[in-house]
Amino acid sequence: MISTNNISLAYGKRVIFKDVNIKFVPGNCYGLIGANGAGKSTFLKILAGLSEADSGTVSVGPRERIAFLKQDQFAFDEHTVFNTVIMGHERLYEVMTAREAIYSKTEFTEEDGIRSAELEAEFAEMNGYEAESEAAVLLNGLGIPEELRHKQMKELEGGDKVRVLLAQALFGNPDILLLDEPTNHLDLKTINWLEEFLSRFNNTVIVVSHDRHFLNQVCTHMADIDFGRIQVYVGNYDFWYQASQLNLKQKQDENRKVTDKANELKEFIQRFSSNASKAKQATSRKKLLEKLTIEEMPVSSRKYPHVVFKPERPCGDIILEVSGLSKILDGVEIFKGLDLNVRKGDKIAFVGGNSLAKTTLFQILTGELEPDAGNFRWGVTITSSYFPKDNATYFDNDLNLIEWLGQYSPPTEGETFARGFLGRMLFSGDEATKKTRVLSGGERVRCMLSRMMLTGSNVLILDEPTNHLDLESITALNNGLVSFSEVILFASHDHEFVSTVANRIVEFTPGGIIDRTMSFEEYLESEEVNQYRNKLCHGHADLTL
Repeated sequence: MISTNNISLAYGKRVIFKDVNIKFVPGNCYGLIGANGAGKSTFLKILAGLSEADSGTVSVGPRERIAFLKQDQFAFDEHTVFNTVIMGHERLYEVMTAREAIYSKTEFTEEDGIRSAELEAEFAEMNGYEAESEAAVLLNGLGIPEELRHKQMKELEGGDKVRVLLAQALFGNPDILLLDEPTNHLDLKTINWLEEFLSRFNNTVIVVSHDRHFLNQVCTHMADIDFGRIQVYVGNYDFWYQASQLNLKQKQDENRKVTDKANELKEFIQRFSSNASKAKQATSRKKLLEKLTIEEMPVSSRKYPHVVFKPERPCGDIILEVSGLSKILDGVEIFKGLDLNVRKGDKIAFVGGNSLAKTTLFQILTGELEPDAGNFRWGVTITSSYFPKDNATYFDNDLNLIEWLGQYSPPTEGETFARGFLGRMLFSGDEATKKTRVLSGGERVRCMLSRMMLTGSNVLILDEPTNHLDLESITALNNGLVSFSEVILFASHDHEFVSTVANRIVEFTPGGIIDRTMSFEEYLESEEVNQYRNKLCHGHADLTL
């Protein structure tokens, strides 16, 4: 168990949270949620002892071990993958290396014999003899192949390093597991494995994630950072959202009733205060009015941008026809002979482990790349707008946000229009004059979405649009795309996002594509799709997002 006693944190005059008292108990998984900048990662670090609060204490049960998902991909570059995982249990790793040092000696003294016996006993007590097999199971589940396990960490790609660090955190059955964005860089298969692992985990888990499906699958409780406090709700993310919205609506309704009653009393007093026959009633109502109190609504740190795509015209009968499209990059065949016919109302999710294939297809369709073979044709009624995965070139300038958005605004509109639009996308006041070079990843995404909304396009092409966004912005974008009446082509690792937006799935596999008009959940459960995938890929394919 881990608990907090009057933990408080502030940055200058801004209170992040104050006098937080929570007990996190074994057997529960707590999702820590809140707006960007609410202090989620900082709170995890305070629990882990890596950061200090302004006041208050953290208490951990005697001999209980905390594991924290580390984000520094370079900290273990000189260690092997296997040793990096074992280092998740620091004491076990110390005993293991001390034991190996004694056994590697050419001369073995009596003192060495006594010390080795002590080490063997402690090694056995910590299940050291199962360490190698446990590390292998974790690495296998997280998609690290056996040939990488004895390489040094510096030889691995960034995505694989992240998976090894996750294995490190999970290793050795920690008493308290702290995970900050554990699903980053994971495909659907690996996320499913992690969900199953955490569902079997009997100790305490506290996790920060922007993946709503993941939070719904693993969390028993939600710890919400807002209004300068942390409130725990029983249930998963969907339950928290419904409960918090209901609570907010109830408070608003109560205030509305009180306001209406107050207005009614004021009207009566104004009408009859000078009327002698009604003077007593007016005085009585004055007393009632004085007793009425309107509860002051606290200001939430949670903000939802206004994401609405309005096509200037509907799509015609011909939208997009792709025939025999092929592309090779750096000697690697990305796809070959790709055929695709996009129809009215299609909201197509492109899935599969090869993210380069999705990005390359989008770049060809938007004219950024030329295909090596094949062709494609857009219908004459079609106007498309593209959200690229890498948006750095759009912000490589010295413009402020008003000037930047002005490039894409109607020529008749000026600064007032740009400020209003930016305000709806959470850039209000001085935020609208920020230079584009200093924007965070999430701010850039909101700018790119603003640009798309201004085009009035009837086809939206989005490559991983939820990267860098907080839950509120993801929800707003999700709702905006669900409401969009025309055509969407998109790729995303967000399970909930794909499930709620897509009505057609196109999967890239090593043996070709699978194209089905159905929901993502139906696609995942389809035996026919699984059999066809195995036939295409000789039984070696895995569905990934």
